[in-house]
Amino acid sequence: MTYARVLLRFFKANLMAAMEYRADFLANALVAVASSLWTLAALQVFFMHRPRLGGWRYEEALIVAGLFIAFEGVMAALFRPNLEEIPEAVRQGTLDFILLRPLDSQFLVSFQQMQIWHLTDILLGLGVVAWALSRLGWPSPDRLFLFGVMLISGLVIFYSLLMILITLAFWFVEVGNIMELIYTFFEAGRFPVTAFPTWVRIVLTFIVPIAFITTVPAQAILGWLRPEGVLTGLLIAALLLAVSRSFWRYALRHYTSAGG
Repeated sequence: MTYARVLLRFFKANLMAAMEYRADFLANALVAVASSLWTLAALQVFFMHRPRLGGWRYEEALIVAGLFIAFEGVMAALFRPNLEEIPEAVRQGTLDFILLRPLDSQFLVSFQQMQIWHLTDILLGLGVVAWALSRLGWPSPDRLFLFGVMLISGLVIFYSLLMILITLAFWFVEVGNIMELIYTFFEAGRFPVTAFPTWVRIVLTFIVPIAFITTVPAQAILGWLRPEGVLTGLLIAALLLAVSRSFWRYALRHYTSAGG
């Protein structure tokens, strides 16, 4: 069975579970949309008083905000419900059941749970990006391709960063505070990184690389991204993914199961 088919099965199972309680599903979806609209409202208020944000015009900054909403949806739908369960699975020994299955354990702990209603965030975010592009002019195919590449790189970067940190749960009882710190940094991704002071830009680009999640893909589709920016994003994504894989395997070698 291919991993794509397994992902599809996970999606179907989670969708069926969500639709068993349709009222809750709709309520959660509405809350998710309201949270996303708050991001857009904050941006709108800023541009009522100033023409540019860190050198970005309204429609350009709107692309960044749309990507933030979409990535926030991915995080809430996929990353958080899975990765935040790992510490408990390690403490309770329920990780054993995953390790016994004939599939890659990191894949299973990363993708088996989905909060389907947060797909509304993803659709809304991408819709905002599309609307902004319709105002600015549709990009060329090569820009769209580069945009897709940098989007995937951004997802890989953020997933790998979270995975590395959550794997610390094999040695430390409480890693929640570290995760909350990363989520706080993630909030900065709703604005172009150039809107922040130089030292903050350095932190958001090279220490906690939030810039590659929203600002860099936006630069790619606007035609502002230089080749070295593309290469840097790809290298960071590849490096962090490799580290997350190696660290996970190292942690498993030092894991003591519930059965001893």
